[in-house]
Amino acid sequence: MHKSAVGYSIGKLLQVMGLLLLVPLGIAVYDNSHLMLTDLVIQAEVLGFWLAALVSLLAGTQLVVAFKAGRDLQGIKEGYAIVTLGWLSLTLVSSIPLLSYLISTDPQGWGNFFRHFTDAFFEIMSGFTTTGATILTDVEATPRSMLFLRALTHWLGGMGIITLAIVIFPAMGVFGYQMFRGEVPGPTKERLYPRLAQTASVLWGVYLLLSAIETVLLMVGGMNLFDAVCHTFATMATGGFSTRNASIAAYQSDFIEWVVTIFMFFAGINFLLHFRALRGDFGSLLKNREFRFYAWVIVLTIVVFTGILYIHGPASFEEARESYRNQPMSEEMFAEHYASENEKVGSLYDSFRSASFQALAIITTTGFATADFDLWPDFIRFSLVLLMFFGGCAGSTGGGMKMIRVMMVGKIAFNELRKLTQPRLVSPVKVGDEAVDDRRIINVVSFVALFVGLFILTAGLMVLFVPDLTTAVACSIATIGNIGPGLAGIGATENYAWIPIPGKWILVLSMLLGRLEIFTVLIILRPAVWRK
Repeated sequence: MHKSAVGYSIGKLLQVMGLLLLVPLGIAVYDNSHLMLTDLVIQAEVLGFWLAALVSLLAGTQLVVAFKAGRDLQGIKEGYAIVTLGWLSLTLVSSIPLLSYLISTDPQGWGNFFRHFTDAFFEIMSGFTTTGATILTDVEATPRSMLFLRALTHWLGGMGIITLAIVIFPAMGVFGYQMFRGEVPGPTKERLYPRLAQTASVLWGVYLLLSAIETVLLMVGGMNLFDAVCHTFATMATGGFSTRNASIAAYQSDFIEWVVTIFMFFAGINFLLHFRALRGDFGSLLKNREFRFYAWVIVLTIVVFTGILYIHGPASFEEARESYRNQPMSEEMFAEHYASENEKVGSLYDSFRSASFQALAIITTTGFATADFDLWPDFIRFSLVLLMFFGGCAGSTGGGMKMIRVMMVGKIAFNELRKLTQPRLVSPVKVGDEAVDDRRIINVVSFVALFVGLFILTAGLMVLFVPDLTTAVACSIATIGNIGPGLAGIGATENYAWIPIPGKWILVLSMLLGRLEIFTVLIILRPAVWRK
């Protein structure tokens, strides 16, 4: 391991982050421009941002200067170390503004420093990993600069901060393929061009274009520019942070719901397929087996959910009332809430709209909500948890195991079943017309085993910190799969603020492992990796 290469690259990442933090700093300064300059500089919201930007720029520059000799020494080990340690470093510096704000709003202030640091780190890690799990109990009371910071971390984490750095600093791309492999979701990291910087530029170009189109459409639907940008960042990154307490439901607009639904679908598709489709090559999209599987899963889910909701409606009042909530509603409030949710699936169209939005929000791991799906029948609730494992396509911004891996595991299992009855059968596992080699099969099966094992371990640990088994299980898959909302105590109308500090740190690690696809993080935990 060339530690100087790791230090140099992390320094570059911190420099990029320091410059990006100037954007929410500008929003904070604008929103507090009525203050005198001396008061403005020390105002908690502004102070946090300029301090974070300064720390990030100074620390980054110092690392670049100190380890400049290591700029051309990146290899396999260095690539994985840069990704994992880089994400942790960026989360740490980006937590400073939120930490400053949380301390300023607490009467005990610095007396609860560790709790506030945990919450700030949790929220920003949730942003970068596009999980969307929040500790904010009143989003609408939070300053715009903090809301934009959350959205910005989503947008950067969706396509990948390493990928952005490769675009800005093409020299990183010379030896940066392992960084690219460690960050871009999915078992395959296809390139369009020989030069990695060109491929990274294409990915970000498509990402920017789709983001711009969605922002315009949301503004046409009635959102202001700030809300449109924040929700676009959350949609395209499949993150789910909203500027409203009721998420997308707060706008009460069918047009906005359908725009977000469509762009969640787009965000779950491999961005290289987007690029080819934009160039007129729709054949690549339609022939792609993973995309077709992704589309069929979505269509089937929507049809089944629509039928159940239209015919059956929500779960019975008594069953819905039994679902665990950290802060239970009064009987009167719950009855009013139940009636409101019942109205959302009152007609066939309403059932179809709600089913479509929520199916896409969970399958793509975006995590937005327009309905309290914790009140829906148990079959749908179980199906939603199952779909959290699936995720989007490889090369998309979605989380989960990815559709291609689910496909391959199914094919491998079916192939083995055939061989049990036909021992002499020679039948390689295929994706489309391509035979999958043994090395890739082992990689996929190993990942799925680790993913499921991590889910079981995390759920088992969370049982120690939350009083409800459903909540513990939902916490586990909602963070590993980078979904955000789950069931019961972390349902669509709940949040993560009440979870004890040790539990939050378990979930922080779970989010990081899920976003960087487990192997990237586990590799650098091996002592042998750090030896020269």
